[in-house]
Amino acid sequence: MRLIRVCGLILLLANIGFAQNSLFQPLASLQKELRGKLERITVHAKSLEGNLEGDSADRDVFVYLPPSYEKESGRRYPVVYTLHGFGLHATQWVGFANVSGLEKGLDAGTTKEMILVSPDAFTLHNGSFYSNSQTTGDWETFIADELVKYIDSHYRTIPDRMSRGLAGHSMGGYGTMRIGMKHPEVFSSIYAMSTAGITETGEVTPAITAMEAIQTKEDALKLPFREKSPLARAAAWSSNPNSPPLFIDLPVKEGKPRPEIAAKWKANSLLAMLEQYAPNLKKMKAIEMNVGLQDSLVQSNRVMDTALTDAGVPHHFETFEGNHDSQVPMNFQMKVLPFFSRELTFQK
Repeated sequence: MRLIRVCGLILLLANIGFAQNSLFQPLASLQKELRGKLERITVHAKSLEGNLEGDSADRDVFVYLPPSYEKESGRRYPVVYTLHGFGLHATQWVGFANVSGLEKGLDAGTTKEMILVSPDAFTLHNGSFYSNSQTTGDWETFIADELVKYIDSHYRTIPDRMSRGLAGHSMGGYGTMRIGMKHPEVFSSIYAMSTAGITETGEVTPAITAMEAIQTKEDALKLPFREKSPLARAAAWSSNPNSPPLFIDLPVKEGKPRPEIAAKWKANSLLAMLEQYAPNLKKMKAIEMNVGLQDSLVQSNRVMDTALTDAGVPHHFETFEGNHDSQVPMNFQMKVLPFFSRELTFQK
């Protein structure tokens, strides 16, 4: 394990998970006000070895340890794994999600001490969608199995599903719902913010058609990040090991729709997955979702709310005034962390 103190937060913009610079808390002010400790470690992911994109299997992971962690050596803590959005690195997400919000919550009495873990899921095309693919690697196994085992073996956690939570924003909200659906034996409570990927159809759009012109990794790297989402979805959901150099299939070829590829995208939409995994979600202790009323994803999140209700999955859904990103730091402090403080099991 490589362990260092965090030495910088590079504040950039993101696409799904796009943020204004003002929403990122600079590292200098973050470190000054933190009473706990923010560590940056490297975790090797066997599940990501040999991915066809060539992304590193050594992943940066940020671990926040609460104020009492170094003082109370016999104390164990619940863990919340937080997943960032498309276009972000974990370095940015830590400042965006505002880990200092936990300590503000401690002072206000709304939050309990817990460990926060934020893995970096940035890939060649700006995001893994936390899926299982030969092209990007098996991100589901990395998050739900390898990373959890690593954190449990290196930190004083409470190694039980009732003391583990999963949360994320946008692409991270998608990952939260996807991995939560498949792994109720690992996580007991989930919170998805402004969730993407709910109603994927693979329908051919001008943006997807334009991706046919991308023939090399160099071409892909030159794309503005806002245009990379179709490539990231294809890498996550329609991998093709026999189609170098990008090893993907798009739902269009030579301008014509490919229904067989579109079907793969649709199968990876959360609505489609819910049909299979609703029984798993019913095993969750608690599920919450939220989305801004000015967010372009508000309608699809409302559709998901209705689908969960129709499937008999207990959950809470709410909207708020704001766009895709404007309330993430405040929601993380005022909604997400208090939710896990209520729902997770803490050491008695």
